[in-house]
Amino acid sequence: MSGACGNDVVDPLAFELAAWLEGLGLSAHLADAGLPSYQRDADGTPRWRDPATGRQMSTDQLRALDAMLRGQGDEPEHGVPLGLVQVARQARVRAELTATPSHSYETLAQARGESVNAARFFVHKGADNHQVLLVRADELLLIPAFQFDDAGSPRADLAEVLPPLLAAGMDPWLVWGWLTQPAALLGGAIPEQAAADPAEAPIVQHAARRLAQTVARD
Repeated sequence: MSGACGNDVVDPLAFELAAWLEGLGLSAHLADAGLPSYQRDADGTPRWRDPATGRQMSTDQLRALDAMLRGQGDEPEHGVPLGLVQVARQARVRAELTATPSHSYETLAQARGESVNAARFFVHKGADNHQVLLVRADELLLIPAFQFDDAGSPRADLAEVLPPLLAAGMDPWLVWGWLTQPAALLGGAIPEQAAADPAEAPIVQHAARRLAQTVARD
């Protein structure tokens, strides 16, 4: 009968799982994916905890976790936990996006030549009308800078691109990512850059409407 991993004796599977996930670069994303996670002791021993109870996981629990994580594809021994990979990718994309220029109310007010209160009103009115993209990151409210011109006004070339996506209820993070990263619907072009080209703008607008329709159906 399989018992709990004691404080002095830790099941070898605890080490194997930790090393495998660290090798894949996924160990830091376990908790965000709602999965059991671990911390290493000073001597490097991984202590796996059940998120429901906070207790150290038993051998049976470790085996169940191992089977679940590896249960992808036709060769489970080489499987990759796809759900965890998706969480890790989302975290990586969000980190990349937050590293790009964003406005605060203060910097946008300076660009627009108006008070901070006026800029705040402009931002939230624009968001309500699906004309301004706002993104929440923990306690911060990010106002991605790509959507404005040098005077702090919404870019005219995005007037037919951004609103359909926001009106469809698309996750603001996904809107930000789709507009500023290579898009398959555009053959790898970056939508917000392609929209500035009069020859490409209609294609970007069409792609945005198609994406909005897909989001609205889901």
